[in-house]
Amino acid sequence: MAFKKNPKVDLKRKYKRVLELGIISSLSLLILAFKFFPNIENDFVVEESAPDIIKAVDVEITRQHSIPPPPRQPEILIPVPEEMDPGDLDIGSTELFPNADVTTKREQPPKNDNMEEEEPTIFIAVEQPPSPIGGLEGIRKRVIYPEMAIRAGIQGKVLVYAYVDENGDVFKVELLKGLWPGCDEAALAAVKDTKFIPGKQRNKPVKVKVAIPISFKIQ
Repeated sequence: MAFKKNPKVDLKRKYKRVLELGIISSLSLLILAFKFFPNIENDFVVEESAPDIIKAVDVEITRQHSIPPPPRQPEILIPVPEEMDPGDLDIGSTELFPNADVTTKREQPPKNDNMEEEEPTIFIAVEQPPSPIGGLEGIRKRVIYPEMAIRAGIQGKVLVYAYVDENGDVFKVELLKGLWPGCDEAALAAVKDTKFIPGKQRNKPVKVKVAIPISFKIQ
């Protein structure tokens, strides 16, 4: 059975009427306010401040002062060796003594009866270069292929410089390109024991430096 509320204590019974009366009252007050007070002046006055003035200041350009170079050092005289020509030297005057008499004194080396002779001239390119007797094949026959190099499978080429004199004898050998220590020594020994037809310059036998290639190849 549902219970009915007592009309005297029902709060929502006059809710709509009260809401309508409140809205009507608010609108009436708003209309009266616009009718009797159409212009509302603002008592607050905004003061305009003067704009800030920026003054441009001319800045002086920074100048970098160059540092003067250091004073020139006086030149030191160097004694001229015996083998040099004094005429090839350019000796400038010093700033400290411009009127000084600069002379060059040649130092005489002490005489020695056992002085070694100058090394003879060795040509690299001549009109008729030296050639080994028997050709390069004759040199290869003198080469002893090291057993260790054969076991290790070492193959390649060794380049040797041979210094041949006027008689066709090799008085010096030099290794230019090596392959393996044992192969290098074998190539140098074979070239050293080879007799050459001497090289000639203007139909005159001369000492010549010639390159000899030695190939190591396992058959």
